[in-house]
Formats: sequence, C-alpha cells, structure tokens
Amino acid sequence: MTVSSLAQRERRALADLLSELGPDAPTCCEGWTTAHLAAHLVARDRRPDAMPGYGLEMVPGLSRLGSWSHRVEDRLRQGTSYADLVARVRTGPPAWSPLSWPGLSALNVPEFAIHHEDVRRAQPGWQPRDLPTAEQDQFWTPATFYARRGAGRRGAVLRRPDRPEAEARIGAGERTVEGEPLELLLWASGRRDVARVTVS
Repeated sequence: MTVSSLAQRERRALADLLSELGPDAPTCCEGWTTAHLAAHLVARDRRPDAMPGYGLEMVPGLSRLGSWSHRVEDRLRQGTSYADLVARVRTGPPAWSPLSWPGLSALNVPEFAIHHEDVRRAQPGWQPRDLPTAEQDQFWTPATFYARRGAGRRGAVLRRPDRPEAEARIGAGERTVEGEPLELLLWASGRRDVARVTVS
C-alpha cells in the first residue's frame, strides 16, 4: 500500500467512524468531542491560515497563532452542520491546498492514523488493529519524527518487536520504548495512556 492510499484509507475509515458516532462522542484529545476533531481536520485541509498554529503554538511568543487556529475551528464547528464537516473530512483538501500536493501528502498518514485512533480508543471495548507489516512500516518514520519532538530531555530508544534491527535513538536514549510502529507513533504524539508499548 502506498503512502497516498494508506492516508486515504485512514481518512475514509475516520470519516465513517465520525459519521457513525455523531458529534458528541469522546475522543482521546482532551476536551474535544468528535465535532471538535472534525472541525480541526477541515481547518487543516482547507484553511492554510490556520496551519502555522498547529506547529508553533507552543513556541514562546507565537501562542497567538494557536489561538487563531482554534478560533477558526470553533467557527467551523458552530457554523457548519456536523454532517457537512464529516463530508468535508471524507472529501479531503481541495486541489489548491498544499496538503493535496504529492510532496506533502505524506503528512496525512500520521495525522489521520493518529486521529482515527483518537476516536477509536476513546470508545468502550476498543482493541488495537492488526495491521500488515507493510502498513506498519509506513508508520515507523513518522514515529521517529514525532519522538524527536516529544521524548523530552531523557530521550528514548524506539524498537519494533517484529524487526529487532529497527531501532531509533532519540537524544540521550535513557529509556527504551518497544511496540509496533503505530503504537510508537501514538506514544510519541502524546497518547501514552492508550499506546500499547513497553517502556523500560
């Protein structure tokens, strides 16, 4: 499965789940319902002016960018029906959006995989998905990238149980985090309560 087709599959599966659960279901994003998450994804796809806030809101002096992104999301959520938001999530970015360009489409794989799991794992009785190795492979590089931002000063060594030779040392590497790449991606992106990993 190519990067583009994996991103599309995650997008469709997430849209199906959002539609099934309705606007008020919980997610693993603190304070966000499914309606908040749908509005976030639509803003990401269709409002380039909101994009800087997603990566820079934690930088001192730039928090206003994050505030603007959240205002854009709130306006979308309050001014658009939930069904229309979900339809826009499913459709994806328009041709003029940078996130539709081939060179940047790889950014959609971790985004939609993470948010798909944000919705899945906030529901009762969830279980990890059994994904083919070829698909797990596509989460490995994003997991190491996210870990560089989220591992902190202690750092980490990421390991895959299915491929002992696959190891990524982040910073000081004072702890080892082992799991399938999707689980490592969730751990590295801050979903530590629901990521099925072993930390030692």
